[in-house]
Amino acid sequence: MIVTNINDLTGSDFVTAKARAYFELLKPRLSFLVAFSCGFGYALASPQINWITLAMLFLGGFLLSGSSVIINQIIEKDLDRLMTRTMNRPLPTYRVSVNEASALTIFCLFAGVSILLLYTNLLTTILSVVSMILYGFVYTPLKRVGPIAVFVGAFPGALPPLLGWVAATGGISHEALIIFGIQFIWQFPHFWAIAWVSDEDYKKAGFKLLPSGGKKDLNTAMQIMIYTMFLIPLGLLPATFGITGLNSAIVVTVCGVLFFAQTLSLMRSGDRRSALKIMFGSFLYLPIVQIAYLLDKV
Repeated sequence: MIVTNINDLTGSDFVTAKARAYFELLKPRLSFLVAFSCGFGYALASPQINWITLAMLFLGGFLLSGSSVIINQIIEKDLDRLMTRTMNRPLPTYRVSVNEASALTIFCLFAGVSILLLYTNLLTTILSVVSMILYGFVYTPLKRVGPIAVFVGAFPGALPPLLGWVAATGGISHEALIIFGIQFIWQFPHFWAIAWVSDEDYKKAGFKLLPSGGKKDLNTAMQIMIYTMFLIPLGLLPATFGITGLNSAIVVTVCGVLFFAQTLSLMRSGDRRSALKIMFGSFLYLPIVQIAYLLDKV
């Protein structure tokens, strides 16, 4: 049960509830996936992994992601109260104040930047801060403007593996752009499937993320299908350019075809259940593909 007035608690109960609320603010699952993608890019690019650097990259990526999502929650705190999926977050339930959330995001920002500067390089750090700014201050307000928000949000969403590559090599190469491109295209069916499933909630907050004028129609389903289809040839590029081998190409192709098949179901039925399958399919696709690449890197 969520306690709406955390100040009614005392002693260790208050400390535990407050710590839990702060941890929730970081959206740990999302921030972990961001950090994992950073680590994936680093490990894929490194001929020999420096485990300390990898750990610090993971931690720095987690903290900067946490800073980004807290900014998002501060800006959207009043809108979050309107939606079922977000009304129990720490800010809408007053378990954390805006000042406390602001202090936490500043701490995460400076700690994350300091770690990345010390253990990676300047370019990685700059790109990480750019990613945070795009997500927190550009993508977030654009969600109420139109589906352009999905395009903008795809950039910070796709930057983590590129950041990892840059942390390992010090520069942006065509290999880095390939793994960036795969995750960039993946963002569109991922975002739109979530927007389809959460359409009623999103409308309460005025979010306009679906294409085709915000409609859950055949045109939107076709756009989801087209972007998913592009993932199949894109997934073969690492093997084509010698980053990975044949085994991962087979795994990625199978995953891409299965992911693509889910979009055909949405085109036929147009129902929430089919969109939900695409959403969960997108959650599975990315880590499976990244692990396959890592296990098969040349």
